[in-house]
Amino acid sequence: MEHVVGATRTPRDTWIEEGLRALAAGGPDGVRVEALARKLNVTKGGFYGFFADRDALLEAMLDAWERESVDEVIDRVESEGGDPKTKIHRAGVLTFSGDRLLPIDLAIRDWARRDEAVAARLRRVDNRRMALLREMIGTFCSDADEVEARSLLAFCVAIGEHFLAADHGGRSRAQVIARAADLLLSRPTRSPSTGPAAT
Repeated sequence: MEHVVGATRTPRDTWIEEGLRALAAGGPDGVRVEALARKLNVTKGGFYGFFADRDALLEAMLDAWERESVDEVIDRVESEGGDPKTKIHRAGVLTFSGDRLLPIDLAIRDWARRDEAVAARLRRVDNRRMALLREMIGTFCSDADEVEARSLLAFCVAIGEHFLAADHGGRSRAQVIARAADLLLSRPTRSPSTGPAAT
């Protein structure tokens, strides 16, 4: 029997992916079932075969974002190996570079300012990212306070550089970011003034 094209259901993951695109482009208010159906060139009836309502889609989108931006990133960082600096760099590139995860991440950060449940989800994700930074930086830095400060600064650079509009005195943003990474992800050096007092 010949398959009827019109009867083909749009997969659940396709709705989620299109929802994430809409979120990145217009925030949570941009995620509308009717608009997603138009974008996918289907009727919205198929949506309700997968999701009870729009809130269920939003929750599934957050689940997909967390899985892709944390679980899959950490799995890939661990499987590809390398020294701690390489792992941190890879995690940052996978999460905060390119056209895929970065716009979603930034949209979720904005959304979290207005929604406590999303803020709790973002806190969990950021805590897992900070835990990875602490673990990696802790392999070459033994001072817990310094590990925490370096982890915070590295995370702030990864996110904040997307909001910064400053020039860098003839240096490119990439050059400055690379130098910041060198400073944050290098073994601590002790200056003479931090050692025991001379007698």
